Amino acid sequence: MEAWQRAELPAPPSPKGLQWLSIVGPGVIVLGVSIGSGEFLLGPAVFVKHGFSLLWTTLVAVLLQTIFNTELMRYTLATGEPVFTGFMRTRPSSTLWAWVYSVLYFLQVGWPAWAGTAAGAIFYLFARRLAAAADSSTIYFIGVAAYLACVVILLVGRRIERTLEVLNWILIVAILGGFFILALMFVPGGTWLAALLGLTGFDASRGVFSFMPSGADFVLISALVAYSGCGGCVNITLSNWARDKGYGMGERAGYIPAAVGGQKVHLAHNGFIFAPDAESMLRWKGWWRIVRADQWGIFFLGAIAGMILPALLYVAFLPQGADIQGLGISAALASTVGARAGASVAVIIAFLGAWVLFKTQLDNLEAMVRSITDILWTGSHRVRAWRGGDVRKVYYAVLAALVTWGIIALRLAQPFVLLKLGANVAGFIFIVASLHLLYLNTTLLPVELRPPMWRRIALIAMSVFYSVFVGLSLSSL
Repeated sequence: MEAWQRAELPAPPSPKGLQWLSIVGPGVIVLGVSIGSGEFLLGPAVFVKHGFSLLWTTLVAVLLQTIFNTELMRYTLATGEPVFTGFMRTRPSSTLWAWVYSVLYFLQVGWPAWAGTAAGAIFYLFARRLAAAADSSTIYFIGVAAYLACVVILLVGRRIERTLEVLNWILIVAILGGFFILALMFVPGGTWLAALLGLTGFDASRGVFSFMPSGADFVLISALVAYSGCGGCVNITLSNWARDKGYGMGERAGYIPAAVGGQKVHLAHNGFIFAPDAESMLRWKGWWRIVRADQWGIFFLGAIAGMILPALLYVAFLPQGADIQGLGISAALASTVGARAGASVAVIIAFLGAWVLFKTQLDNLEAMVRSITDILWTGSHRVRAWRGGDVRKVYYAVLAALVTWGIIALRLAQPFVLLKLGANVAGFIFIVASLHLLYLNTTLLPVELRPPMWRRIALIAMSVFYSVFVGLSLSSL
């Protein structure tokens, strides 16, 4: 890997009021991803089956992930490189780490589970009933159509990161706003209180603390813990989106443009570094202010709300202990609510479910394609020279390969099974990546830019936390 180039740290923006909405962005994208898997699928499946007392795992997971995310952005602010590139700078070799994270990324989100589960909600919108085993072929073809629709969206726009940002703002406002209104209308006060107490591990139905219920499904719970917040390699891709947003030294690196509406842009394969003098450190504090708003103000608060609001409705309408892990999971709430509140409410909920899962599939697909493209672009001069050095050609070649595989993978198992598989891989990724990031930020960065001790301890705690749940998942197989 080539050494960083010396450059000046760009001045940060100084937003006020509504200007913040155009400055934050990477946190909006990862929040949009988080709402579609852990919050809308795995969370309801866990809380309907085991109760709200497991919400404490979500609180701890989102807290640790927010710290992890800010440390990812620390590296990108300082160097303009995605963290995957930073990992490739560490021993034993860039090639090894490129293969390790590419394979782990593929094992986590190479299964188009979100398109498959979105298909269940789309099926309900047209058939007005839950999908059953006999409808598996129909679900498959709807899932393929949803998956290909993601490709169409990724073809257009000037800057792909900006396209995702806009779509995720729409998603967050519609989903969180819609579920909040529905919860106010249909969820009793006692259920709201039970959810809030569940953040501490308290089981309101029994009046005791219950941090791990008896007979727990550890594969499902481990999946929830990994996808509370975002999950695994998709969290790490936050640094790629931060670079393309132009945060810190990312402004000097360039970005990945779209095929239609975008122009050829020089994307630096190597990072930059600035001298930590008084002026630069003042600018650094300004950028760190933006990172805090993006992660603590958007991602942390949004991820907690995104987990609680759908769960309130599921727990209020579905019987305690029900197992909703099937083809119709994305429409189970719509079906139950519709029987009590009317068909129009059921259609609204099914539409919200289809939209959030489709949008999550789009984000996950783009994240994986972007990360593998960046790894190839950084690690191979032949790739950079291919087709005239246009990064778009590499991006869309990777996209074509992954979409072809995804169409095949949708036939391999039920979408919810694929989702749990990927989520447990994400938990393992956190075990490795939190320690790898700790090494990266405390070894390669200048002393003045390294994280304080409490953040180092938090990254170690994150690795331990996910080790416990991945271990429980494996021991239950």
